[in-house]
Amino acid sequence: MKFLDEAKVYVKGGDGGDGVVAFRRERFIEYGGPDGGNGGRGGHVYARAVDGLNTLIDYRYAQHFKARKGGNGAGADRTGAASDDVILKVPVGTQILAEDRETLVADLDEPGKEALLARGGDGGFGNANFKTSTNRAPRRADKGYPGEERWLWLRLKLIADVGLVGLPNAGKSTMLAAVSAARPKIADYPFTTLHPQLGVVRLSHSEEFIIADIPGLIEGASEGAGLGTRFLGHVERCAVLLHLIDGSQADPVSAWRTIRNELEEYGGGLADRPEILVLNKVDAMTPQARASRVKALERAAGKPVMLTSGVTGENVPPLLRKLADVIAAERRR
Repeated sequence: MKFLDEAKVYVKGGDGGDGVVAFRRERFIEYGGPDGGNGGRGGHVYARAVDGLNTLIDYRYAQHFKARKGGNGAGADRTGAASDDVILKVPVGTQILAEDRETLVADLDEPGKEALLARGGDGGFGNANFKTSTNRAPRRADKGYPGEERWLWLRLKLIADVGLVGLPNAGKSTMLAAVSAARPKIADYPFTTLHPQLGVVRLSHSEEFIIADIPGLIEGASEGAGLGTRFLGHVERCAVLLHLIDGSQADPVSAWRTIRNELEEYGGGLADRPEILVLNKVDAMTPQARASRVKALERAAGKPVMLTSGVTGENVPPLLRKLADVIAAERRR
């Protein structure tokens, strides 16, 4: 299934049904009187977050959603039927934005959460509503009110506990495959990952968390270089960032500074998230290189650095335990 994290849709609530002009014409009722019923309510348009979806591909080609008009009133004071509502099923974590792409309409971050997108119009009054002591036979009936209509943007932000960031070829996809059942594409060239990937890490029967691997960032990503920062929104909700750095390169400090700069330029509070620094690919490093590069990175970042290898699994269990502890602490806070 193709991954799509943004879509534009048009929604329109159903128009209300029309009221009618009618009079009682029954035997033995001498004067009768008005008995035109009201129109029914038009259908509303809702969005609902459901489990089992992780893409907005359903809204790539079907973009217009209109609720039906309410039923018209009838004689004998019969009210028209209200129309059924239209429900757009979206993945958990979907944000709904106005047409300006900035005004937040709703944030569906929990399963079952709903948002009203377009209200259906009320039904018009029949002539029975206009009967007064001085107007015994009104011939007025109102049309139904129009339903709301507007264009909206759906933007998916994946729900994950850990955000996996780093330069291209830092070993993010290899790490994701090593710690979860996810099977992302792995190759020895940059930008192998073109769409975010999710993996579930199970430490025990009661402990598990979700890792989101996003496409690699490069210098200038905040200005549109490479794949830009389009996918960074998927790690905005994460409790902790797992920053992987390729330990086989000569200058890991420069790689760390590049990613930190792009996170700060993007905003969204990403630069303030708890960060675990990991020097990856230690299987391709000599003992001397390990010591010198870890020391240089710790001095620049001002925090401890872990050494791991997604290929051999070296130090991966301690890393997962540390991630679980940080996630638990952040969720409590």
